[in-house]
Amino acid sequence: LQLEGLYRNASTHAAGVVIGDRPLTELTPLYRDPRSDLPATQFNMKWVESAGLVKFDFLGLKTLTVIDRALKYLDKRGARVDMAELPLDDAKTYELMSAAQTVGVFQLEGQGMRDTLRQLRPGSIEDVTAVGALYRPGPMDNIPLFIDCKFGRKPVDYLHPSLEVVLKETYGVIVYQEQVMQIAQILAGYSLGEADLLRRAMGKKKKEEMDQQRARFISGAAEKGVSAEQSGGIFDLVDKFAGYGFNKSHAAAYALISYQTGWLKANAPAEFFAASMSLDISTTDKLAVFYQDAKKFGIKIRAPDVNLSAADFDVADGEVLYALGGIRNVGLQAMEHVVAVRAEGGPFKDLFDFVERVDPKQVNRRSFETLARAGAFDSLHANRAQIVAAADVLVGYGQSVAAERASSQGSLFGGDQVEAQRPRLPKIDTWSSTQRLDEELAAVGFYLSGHPMDDMVPALRRKRVDLLADVLPKAMSGAEAFRMAGVVRRKQERASASSGEKFAFVTFSDPTGEFEVLFPPESLRNARELLEPGKCVALRIRAKARDGEVRFFGDGCEPIDRAIENAVAGLRVHIAPRSAEIDALKARLGAANQRGGEIILVAAVEGGREIEVKLPERYTLDNAVRGALKTAPGVVFVEDL
Repeated sequence: LQLEGLYRNASTHAAGVVIGDRPLTELTPLYRDPRSDLPATQFNMKWVESAGLVKFDFLGLKTLTVIDRALKYLDKRGARVDMAELPLDDAKTYELMSAAQTVGVFQLEGQGMRDTLRQLRPGSIEDVTAVGALYRPGPMDNIPLFIDCKFGRKPVDYLHPSLEVVLKETYGVIVYQEQVMQIAQILAGYSLGEADLLRRAMGKKKKEEMDQQRARFISGAAEKGVSAEQSGGIFDLVDKFAGYGFNKSHAAAYALISYQTGWLKANAPAEFFAASMSLDISTTDKLAVFYQDAKKFGIKIRAPDVNLSAADFDVADGEVLYALGGIRNVGLQAMEHVVAVRAEGGPFKDLFDFVERVDPKQVNRRSFETLARAGAFDSLHANRAQIVAAADVLVGYGQSVAAERASSQGSLFGGDQVEAQRPRLPKIDTWSSTQRLDEELAAVGFYLSGHPMDDMVPALRRKRVDLLADVLPKAMSGAEAFRMAGVVRRKQERASASSGEKFAFVTFSDPTGEFEVLFPPESLRNARELLEPGKCVALRIRAKARDGEVRFFGDGCEPIDRAIENAVAGLRVHIAPRSAEIDALKARLGAANQRGGEIILVAAVEGGREIEVKLPERYTLDNAVRGALKTAPGVVFVEDL
């Protein structure tokens, strides 16, 4: 025997809540959902309506938490904002949307949506509502018509003079389900209930039901003096649009959130970025996107600091404080512990004070090393390499202190006694600027305190290699051919649907930002070995500007050192006379190379004079050598000849 007509299992709507005018037990059978404290209806979503219940969808949006957190940051600096009273005509917000600067703005941050925003240039909340409803499969085919009618490139067709009041705000394009219902009411005399039944019938597309509705629509329109030919044509057009028409109240509710997040980004960018990054604190790629976007808005993101940063991202003096919890592999809970210890006992005085006070079970050796690589200890001890080398010793010392504290043996807690038992740190040279940034990249996920190409910029300019910030305005003015340079961040290869050949999207980073380059199959074949993450290359680029956006196409690339070869005749190395060691400096230069550049040592002496000493050999002056010299003991600064 087999039971028929029974459901195999029960599930609940993720966000659906029903509301009745009397106890639910009088309207629907209930059952206890084992996964929730609330009862659930045994009727499905369609039956509950027939039973007299109203179903509401309460959607939990992460964006609402972003808004709430940003408002709390604003409250902290005394700038209270009430989102319910926010004016909906803020020019800066619509300028931001029209420029498609909408990374992090609810509903509007996808690349395709940003392309649409550049063309549509929203200037009102109605435009934002419409673009959210239109940018979906089906209705998005009407986006070009909507834009052309908005800017007067095509005449607006209201289908019938009486429908102008319904279609005016969407420039004659049927966008919303409510418009379908209003058209039926105005043109064919439908009641609200009948219009809702028409909307549902159009969604189901049942021929018998649609034939009945068509006859009802035409007869109702005839009573209002509209010919059968015209009303039949309008019905067919409405039927076509109704299949994917969007609920306007839903679209408007989402558009309001889009506007609110856009307003925050345009008017309180530091608070917006801090809130957005806190909600994506464990997603490194997203943090990198926000970091680059913040730079475009002129918002500085300060490096993590165990004495200043919170566990989450924070705001101070218009700048974003990088979150300790945003560092890889340290754990948000552990960083909350560090912040709590600091709040209780005051700022950490030095590395030893840090390991003495924090719980070694919370901050283990791996976390400690990662904090050092990210620069979180720079305010306590500037030599990151030394901290990493001494991590075992320092964490072991902290464990000893914790063990003594736990066993109530107070010998370690008596001022001088603690100092006397503190271990010595090994003597370790500081990392070169390149290694320092590489370690930072591993800890944070992107370059935070500088960029590997910073020292190359003068040489790049001599060789007429442009940075992204220089290229964008030139490309917008019509220039197409450029030489650029960048560090490879990501590469994504794909196969052409027609030929099967591989092409690639490669993301590069230079000191002014990130940019994506499309390498066609032939260019990719010639450059594939160089296009690996972490490699620094010079590029031959074609730029195409359209609708306010620049797209890049790669024609070729070469190693960066080859591109800037002989760009610098030599280096002037300014040293502190009493602390510089000439032999140590020469060791950092590597082997002599007669085709290389010259090195001049410059030392300041009494009376404001300088002494210059030119080394007899010539050396290869690549970025690694330059970085090694900059971090050598006794070197004040390095400049090109």
